[in-house]
Amino acid sequence: MKFTDKLLNASRKNKSWLCIGLDPDPELMPGVDVLQFNTAVIEATSDLVCAYKPNLAFYEALGTEGLAILEKTIKHVPRDIPVIGDAKRGDIGNTARAYTKALFSVLGFDAATVNPYLGFDSLEPFINYQDKGIFVLCRTSNKGATDFQDLSTDGLPLYEVVAKKAKEWNIYGNIGLVVGATYPEELKRVRSMCPEMPFLIPGIGAQGGDLASAIGYGMDARGEKAIINVSRQILYASREKDFAQAARNVAEKIRNQINSYLKAK
Repeated sequence: MKFTDKLLNASRKNKSWLCIGLDPDPELMPGVDVLQFNTAVIEATSDLVCAYKPNLAFYEALGTEGLAILEKTIKHVPRDIPVIGDAKRGDIGNTARAYTKALFSVLGFDAATVNPYLGFDSLEPFINYQDKGIFVLCRTSNKGATDFQDLSTDGLPLYEVVAKKAKEWNIYGNIGLVVGATYPEELKRVRSMCPEMPFLIPGIGAQGGDLASAIGYGMDARGEKAIINVSRQILYASREKDFAQAARNVAEKIRNQINSYLKAK
């Protein structure tokens, strides 16, 4: 099954465009190990999400044990829910092929985030996995995004050039864009340029992005294909033994808010 089909099926089944970022930080977690934490959160929220998104950095920081935990975490996600590997990979072709094998064939992610800075040949091995999703960094949610992404290139800001190129490269219909909720006007502009692509939208919650704007500007014409990622606000809703139920409560609240904004759109 192609990634977009799996995403749409999960979203429609769970009536949700919420994605939970599985980014475990032992300093913020209650007194359980990382795998227990992840599996408890997944079991408490799997009927409320359209996807999960582990960021590889949090697992790599734990060494070889962390990679084993990541593998077990991915396998614990229900098979009908896509898992996005937030790796932000991007390198010369030979290295990119190794990255794709690691992310898609070995770890089994349904999609991955990629960095387009090295150009088409650095992304081509990812794109050639036609059933997998590729989310190209376009307008990221961090403050430093303006350092390069706003630079003018032939009269266009660089993030618009990235969006334009990604649209050209989308020959298999498996490319999406990462566009942060912290830049709503840019989100609106990119959606107008790429009306059919799925967007991965970080920046809600701890980074201060506005959910209503993310829904209003990020969804496609059918009110779909805007994956709203929330991590810390859900994961650390409680640092006590009730952390999984607290995570569920916040996830359900955000899922319902997304749906209410969609109805009002």
